Amino acid sequence: MSTMLPPSSSASVSASSSASASVSASVSASGTTDATDSRHTSTPRTAAPPSPAPWGTDPYANALRNGRGPLFLRRSDGWLLPLEVERWCSEAGAADLSALHRCEGPVLDIGCGPGRLVAELIALGHRALGIDVSEAAVARTRRIGGSALLRSVFDPLPGEGRWGTLLLVDGNIGIGGDPAALLDRAADLLGTGGLLIAETSPLDIDERVQVRLDDGRDAPADEAGPDPADRPFPWARIGTPALLRYARSCDWRPADQWSAEGRAFVSLRRPHPRPRPPVRERSARTSSHSAESANNAPVISSQLER
Repeated sequence: MSTMLPPSSSASVSASSSASASVSASVSASGTTDATDSRHTSTPRTAAPPSPAPWGTDPYANALRNGRGPLFLRRSDGWLLPLEVERWCSEAGAADLSALHRCEGPVLDIGCGPGRLVAELIALGHRALGIDVSEAAVARTRRIGGSALLRSVFDPLPGEGRWGTLLLVDGNIGIGGDPAALLDRAADLLGTGGLLIAETSPLDIDERVQVRLDDGRDAPADEAGPDPADRPFPWARIGTPALLRYARSCDWRPADQWSAEGRAFVSLRRPHPRPRPPVRERSARTSSHSAESANNAPVISSQLER
């Protein structure tokens, strides 16, 4: 769940030869992944919310290492949202599978956490990549056979504009505290007709708040302390009706909605591409650089070979 906020991670995946040719990535023998996209080297159009450090700090990292909580998101008024660390660290369950069986093409799991969904997608034959801002989450994902990068969803990512499916589950629709901005960023990442699968709150809620991580050991601080884990960061909780409202305002097309094991999900189709301003001229230097990048780009087809 930690790519929850400009929590985030990544490596590149492709389900077809065309997707493989369009994304560049390399994997070292040690399993460390470094990925770049030769066609997307500029800063993303969507401005990133301030990148918080809390998901990389001890409470979350310790919970992942131990495979259990307690771990909470604490609002400034003291209200606690329990985080389901044990479920995240287990194998994919029936509700997870109800979402994974709907995935199309290469899949990017945003805020992959300890990696159960990435590992299950690979077992199902998908090419899948997780991104997360927590080193512990990325390490655990790789340890169980998944591929992951230590990046936020608002960072430059491999394969921008060509992913088949994006996953925002386990509360990750709350990343950044601004669902509209997150949907806008998701549109940049998906290919034409791409699918976004998001888990929503079972409640009819539309809440944007400041929260901090809390493992239940310390009394809540009235003010942010020196520890990054004590620093409040923006978060959102939204139900299905609220997500559909945001989706309509951003021109996403609803595809499906369902529930499984008490969890609610929505799938959306990517809006039409935004019009780009015409390029008046292209210098010989720019053309040469593009050709060189295409010739030098490593191919991703072997990235997830088993």
